[in-house]
Amino acid sequence: MDNQGGVEMDRLAVRPEALFVYGTLLFPDVLVALVDRVPDRTPATAAGWRAAALLGHAYPGLVTAAGCTADGLLLTGLTLREWRVIDTFENGGYDLTELTLADGRRAWTYACTQDVVALPDDWSAERFAAHHLAEFVDRCQAWRRDFEAADRTG
Repeated sequence: MDNQGGVEMDRLAVRPEALFVYGTLLFPDVLVALVDRVPDRTPATAAGWRAAALLGHAYPGLVTAAGCTADGLLLTGLTLREWRVIDTFENGGYDLTELTLADGRRAWTYACTQDVVALPDDWSAERFAAHHLAEFVDRCQAWRRDFEAADRTG
């Protein structure tokens, strides 16, 4: 959340309609762990971006990259509650950024902030699935339990 003039601003005050995902949110198991379902998804590509491997992390970050494209999915039909869960999950290291996809559709995505160290290598969904997915899903489920417990207590 941004803080402007001492007043916390809700970055979801105007709910985005579509979310471009390019990393761990491509996986149905991760979506179910976070929002209890797999939202509507269609293939999408973001030109001028790439899903970069991040130093010390199994998940990627979207960074600008001339001449590159990031393949992903466009999630639609997210409820406000689902947006809030995802937004809280993606808090730290990512900015909610509007972009134009290669086919002209507009979407929002979580792009890396300047303080994240992106590696020159692209992130590999196949490598992630083979080596990290099961543990990541477990971590997402634990995070969700903590999120809901904190939400219940205010």
